Amino acid sequence: MATEIKFCGMTRAADAQAGAALGAEYVGVIFAPGPRRLTTDQAAAVLHDLSDSTRRVGVFDRADATTVADIAKRIALSAVQLHGGCDGATIARLRATFGGEIWAVVRLANVEVPASAGVLFEYADAVVLDTHVRGKLGGTGVALPWRALATKLEPLRGRGAKLVLAGGLRPENVSEAIGLLRPDVVDVSSGVETAPGIKDHTRMRAFRDAVRAIT
Repeated sequence: MATEIKFCGMTRAADAQAGAALGAEYVGVIFAPGPRRLTTDQAAAVLHDLSDSTRRVGVFDRADATTVADIAKRIALSAVQLHGGCDGATIARLRATFGGEIWAVVRLANVEVPASAGVLFEYADAVVLDTHVRGKLGGTGVALPWRALATKLEPLRGRGAKLVLAGGLRPENVSEAIGLLRPDVVDVSSGVETAPGIKDHTRMRAFRDAVRAIT
């Protein structure tokens, strides 16, 4: 199966539409703290003109299940991505009110994968691997040690959840990352930007081309 693409951290409708036109399967907006954070109204405007074929992902920090589900319904999110200590109980509460995909984030400071990741691979629809940088939830531009992670992730694959790879991806290195880890989805934000939240459409196209060339 070909690796899918998520362009995340959208702050402008034109960038979201460019991602869709390039064939990205997912376009993401962020509600968690950071330079790309949007209000619900702003996110609705960014995503407004996307067709149903492009799945919409909302990125949240520690929002409660009711709040996440309400926002997801209002702007027709296909998936919600949860940072901030997500666990099996959090996923279960959200499933009671949200019918889309639930993506749980595991932020790694080094090559060690926490034992709690095993539960997330069983209960979530996808597990997002991102780089842990103090004070930031994403969009750090710092890559993970893909080669060293490959063997550590192998026992967790096949438990049901898709593997979404984030953290420091860009057109110049995404093919290497795919070759080493075989993620189901590659998730890029800062790697295709000229400034936080401002996408470079030429780099978006280059990223797409690099992914499609290897998959």
